[in-house]
Amino acid sequence: MGLLDDIPADLPALERARCLQARAATVGFDWDNPWPVLDKIGEELNEVRSEMQRPHGPEQAQRLFAEIGDLLFAVSNLARHLNIDPQAALQGTNARFMQRFAYIEAQLAAQGQPLATQDLARLEALWQEAKQHT
Repeated sequence: MGLLDDIPADLPALERARCLQARAATVGFDWDNPWPVLDKIGEELNEVRSEMQRPHGPEQAQRLFAEIGDLLFAVSNLARHLNIDPQAALQGTNARFMQRFAYIEAQLAAQGQPLATQDLARLEALWQEAKQHT
């Protein structure tokens, strides 16, 4: 049996990534501090950018899928190094997103303006306003 084999496959993906990374760290497969992890995130982000520049098609979609997964894995590793639960951090961000988006909806409703007719610049301005209130 391998070192990682008993980590449950049915864990939420971010939690499983954290567990896999923590287990690998027990045998020294880890960085000593979070700074190299930031470099790894930059490397993975550059790989996503590179794939986005390739011709669109099924192969590019598969490569992008893998590269986005690598990027998320690296971000999870940074969270682990900073003693932050990535699942909880993302849940917090989801909640803030919902609050801010609800603020946008409320502001537009108060002005009698339908959400679907707004351009991105208007929505972004309201988003920045919402960030000041939430």
